[in-house]
Amino acid sequence: MYRLLSQSKTQHIHGDNDSNHSSSSDLPQAVFLKEAIFAAGSFWELEAAICRADSGAVRTAVGYFGGTIAKPSYNQVLEGKTGHTEAVKVTYDKRKTTYKSLCKLFFESHDPTNKDYLRFGASTHHRSAIFYATEEEKKQAQESKVEQQMKLNRRIVTKITPASTSTFYLAESQNQKYYLQESQLRLCECLSLRSAQHFADSYLALKLNGIVSMEKKKAEEKLSSFLSTYKVPDQAKLVLAETLCDLQLSNALEHWI
Repeated sequence: MYRLLSQSKTQHIHGDNDSNHSSSSDLPQAVFLKEAIFAAGSFWELEAAICRADSGAVRTAVGYFGGTIAKPSYNQVLEGKTGHTEAVKVTYDKRKTTYKSLCKLFFESHDPTNKDYLRFGASTHHRSAIFYATEEEKKQAQESKVEQQMKLNRRIVTKITPASTSTFYLAESQNQKYYLQESQLRLCECLSLRSAQHFADSYLALKLNGIVSMEKKKAEEKLSSFLSTYKVPDQAKLVLAETLCDLQLSNALEHWI
């Protein structure tokens, strides 16, 4: 996805038989990749915020973190009895962004002063937390928290805790790239996105999940740019072209009302 075609600026997402859930060969070399884990209320919304931003992310996955049992289900986590938090794991290209920049995006994606994140019992699966892997990440997360607290002039309740104390469990397929699946099931089929891992690994799904979660005018602009930048299978391109036409028509009608 980062390689340019020799005669064009159009980027091609490689895959068998033009299938577009990414393989590891689509990513930058491992030496350039790092991971970060955040929790900010609903993992659907946090993932969409990361997908919308030009954040340097190459993969996102929603899952459960910090609990007491292995491989919990969404319903188990929802009951608030397992101790898990809805979280998003971000794989990012460290040449394109920094951990602190992701922390800044995290704080801007939700209200980190919301005291509901401190509740115990049911609904504690929605928390505000940064799970750091190194002491340097801890330092950057704390600096970002202080900067945001000074900006808001209110107490931030976000917890900054080590990621080493728990395991990230991938959430069910229907929770991955939620806004894309909610509005574009046909497109997901055209891109051969069928499992939780497919959605988590796909760079195309990441970009499109961000676009469909935008307000309509911005979505029109970004989708038009996407179609001119990335090469996708013909069927998927038709679905995206139809979606773009619908957005253009809707925005034009709103302009004249």
